[in-house]
Amino acid sequence: MSFPPSPRARSGPRRRSLLAVAPAALLVAGCSAGPGDSGAGGGSRPSAADRARARAARDSGELVARYDAVVAAHPKLAERLRPLRAEVVRHAEAFGGTADSSPSPSASASASASGTLGSGKAGPSASPAAVPAKPKDALAELAAAEREIADRRVKALLDAPGELARLLASVAAAGAAHVYLLTEA
Repeated sequence: MSFPPSPRARSGPRRRSLLAVAPAALLVAGCSAGPGDSGAGGGSRPSAADRARARAARDSGELVARYDAVVAAHPKLAERLRPLRAEVVRHAEAFGGTADSSPSPSASASASASGTLGSGKAGPSASPAAVPAKPKDALAELAAAEREIADRRVKALLDAPGELARLLASVAAAGAAHVYLLTEA
């Protein structure tokens, strides 16, 4: 006499077989993006990771320029902003960009004196606009730029490969900390 199949019997893979296959699947997924996948082939466009890295470096460079403009317009804030600016310079360098390690107040001051530092568009991807006359407003604008860039980096995490994703996450967290420090009374 045969027994009827148990109502608990399942069709499909068993837990043990999934546990045995999971480490191998993770290993394959983790090793699939190598140097050959970077888009370095003969004349092809840069890979998505290269474009994300370049964008992050550019954003950090523009943020350094914003810090310089605020320091030039409000010298009393220089001491408070110096460590934050130094971190942003390190972020730009970590993404492969270059940023001056010392502020150039003469360039920023002359641009501020003319009333604008670029197109006047708001947002970190545009050239920095004129620095507000009140230090509190200048800090709020700087915090908004930091927040926008940190949010953009968090969104870029979804498509970034492992090491770049970790770097983006770390720098986005630092940007969030900068927002807190800039808005703190």
